[in-house]
This record gives sequence, C-alpha cells and structure tokens, in this order.
Amino acid sequence: MTTPYHPPVKRSLSIAGHQTSISLEPLFWEMLRAAAQAEGLAVAALVARIDAERIKSPTPPGLASAVRLWLVANRL
Repeated sequence: MTTPYHPPVKRSLSIAGHQTSISLEPLFWEMLRAAAQAEGLAVAALVARIDAERIKSPTPPGLASAVRLWLVANRL
C-alpha cells in the first residue's frame, strides 16, 4: 500500500450464519487479515469473535468501529 489515507472499502462476511458487510479502510483490512492469520482463523471467524465481545459491552459500538478498536488494542 502506498498511502494509509484511503476511503473505506466495503466487504461482505458471513457471521454466525448471517450475511453482513463492513466498511474498513484498506490498512485495517490488512491488519485484520494479519491478525486472523496469526490466530489461525479465517477473517470471518475473527470478526465473529470481535462481534460477540462487542455485544457484551453496555454501550456496544458499531461492528466496524469494534473491529478497528480491537485491532488497535491488540496491536499495542
């Protein structure tokens, strides 16, 4: 990637048997793929895990925000 400044890209995933789409910047898609690979999971499986965690929050963010937050928190 030549620049991190790129508009979000929408991708469709199946989570717990339901189709959904998430819009993330390409940098976050790259980070998500790398995190999934490092954990030996498919991207959809990692997103499903993040989704399950976010739903438990008293004030859950949107799924795309939860993915970004998870990636930043787990990169530190």
